[in-house]
Amino acid sequence: MSTKSSGGRPATRWLAVEEERAWRAYRRMVTAVQARTAQDLAEHGLSEADYEVLSTLSEHPGNARPLHEQAAKMEWSRSRLSRHATRMEARGLLRREPDPADGRGCILVLTEQGLETLGDVAPAHLASVRRHFIDRLAPDDLAALERIAARLDAPAD
Repeated sequence: MSTKSSGGRPATRWLAVEEERAWRAYRRMVTAVQARTAQDLAEHGLSEADYEVLSTLSEHPGNARPLHEQAAKMEWSRSRLSRHATRMEARGLLRREPDPADGRGCILVLTEQGLETLGDVAPAHLASVRRHFIDRLAPDDLAALERIAARLDAPAD
């Protein structure tokens, strides 16, 4: 394929064969691992998003965090997290409290039921992560993946 620009647009940097293979392998890996661990979570009545909300709230002081901070942590919009939190609140997993620092915002608080649910599901989820990911990689692979993930997580130039 051509890399020449037309109509004043920048030239396209097409992927080399090796780059395309790596990109497609990454995409297949992420899709497969996420699907497998999501299926295992679903057997316990939780989605990946439910688990992410519960686990990150449990790691925060007081099992609570302002909705806007939680949304940023999950890389979600506030409205998306608010809708999801409404569904979790209806199931008794969390509650909302007014945010004294933000009159329009709220704080998401893990309920006792949410904490119990997390405690019940965490061992199975960790076993799933091990089965579908950790235990399938050598220690050197894990170290390399951690370095790669850190590099890709950093802001692009």
